[in-house]
Order: sequence, then C-alpha cells, then structure tokens
Amino acid sequence: MPDAPAGQRAGPERLQRFLARAGFGSRRGCEELIRAGRVVVNGVVVRAMGTTVMPGRDTVRVDEKAVRPQRPLTLVLHKPAGTVTTLKDPEGRRLVTDLLPPGLPRLYPVGRLDYWTEGLLLLTNDGQLALRLSHPRYGVPKVYEVKVKGVPAPEALERLVTGVRSRGEPLRALRARRLRVAQKNATLEIAVAEGRHHHVRRLCEAIGHPALKVVRVALGPLRLGDLPRGAFRPLTESEARALRELVGAGSRRAS
Repeated sequence: MPDAPAGQRAGPERLQRFLARAGFGSRRGCEELIRAGRVVVNGVVVRAMGTTVMPGRDTVRVDEKAVRPQRPLTLVLHKPAGTVTTLKDPEGRRLVTDLLPPGLPRLYPVGRLDYWTEGLLLLTNDGQLALRLSHPRYGVPKVYEVKVKGVPAPEALERLVTGVRSRGEPLRALRARRLRVAQKNATLEIAVAEGRHHHVRRLCEAIGHPALKVVRVALGPLRLGDLPRGAFRPLTESEARALRELVGAGSRRAS
C-alpha cells in the first residue's frame, strides 16, 4: 500500500530523504547532489545537510527538474542470465530494467548479480532500504544454488565456511552443503553475507570446483520460489515488514 500523498505528510522532512524518496538514489547519493549545489529549494541553492523541506509546500528542483516524491515500490525480479544490473551499459547489453513495463516509478537494482548469474534481484526506489540491504554492516544473507564441476568432498565444503583466499583476498561462506549429484557435477547451496565481486564463483574456484551455473534463490527473508525467469512481482506486506525489520529501516511500507 503506498504512502499518503506528499501534501498530506504531517511535518518537515530532511532534504536528502525527500530526494531519495523521489527516486534520486540512496540518501548518501542524494547528499552528494546537495553538496554539489545541484539542489534548489524555493529558488535558493542548498548545500547544508541539515536542511528540511515541507512536502507539498516547498518547491524542490534538481538540475532544474522539479522533484515529485514517488510512491514507494520494491519489486522482486527473477533476473535471467545475459542481463546486466546497471541502469546504463556502454556495451549496449540488455538491462534488468528493460524487463519492466513502462509507467513504473524509476527503480534501482539493489546490489548486483553478474552477467551470467540468475535469480532473485530487488529493484526499488527506496534509497534507505537499498543502502542497508547492500551495506556489509547489516550482513543480509544471500543464498545461491550453484552447479559446480565435479563433486566436492565434505572437506572442501568445510573450507568454504572456514575461509579461503582468492586473488589475495579472504573469502568465506556462512554455510555450504551439497544438494544433489548428477553424473560428474554437483549442485550446492551456498550462503554468503557479503556481495563481493563474483563472490560465489570465486569461492568455488578456490576449492577447485568451478561454478557452471549460479542462481540466487533467497535474500534475507525473501525467496525466489517459482517466479519465472524475467518475471517480477511486488513484495507482499509480510515480506516488506520482514525486510525492514531485518535492516532496521523503519516502518514505512516498501510495496
């Protein structure tokens, strides 16, 4: 259920939060817009972080464009392989946002899944939620089903949890277990708390069992379930509440 219209809000709101709610990125990103002098409130350039505005009364512009807060929206998308989780791509590859219909608020991917990785990806215009879900401080667990070359021994799976080194960087999983074996390959369940570059693939390489296919099946309390590749859905009320409780992002609804 969306928030009340901006004009009905009870009191003033910090400028960076107002901008984030309008789809201009995370609060940190909106603070950079303010520092750069790109934000004008009631005809005056504002650079102070403590500035507040009254939604529905004050006029706010970014780069001369009027700011109108959007309704909060968070979607669960089943990202297919062969898509990129950015809003622009210099190579002209297909974007995850190309899978969405026109008319939606501007949405940003939460974190990244690499080009060939499939599975659960969040898209949101809630800057605070996006920042907290992506920040290592909150350690939101991400669960993957990974088809690997060969069949790892129990000792190899233990190494994933105790920690390995990849390209000089320490990496570890929260947990790792074997789900099934088919011919000369195995499918593993690997959970990690961070979103480092190619994290899961590098873990598998480090134990000598390269990943052949990677699918994210869960993010915190959210599950991919039977959502088809390329399809999306809004969060349910219970999912939105559980997600916000997990990262302490307040009570404002996310869908």
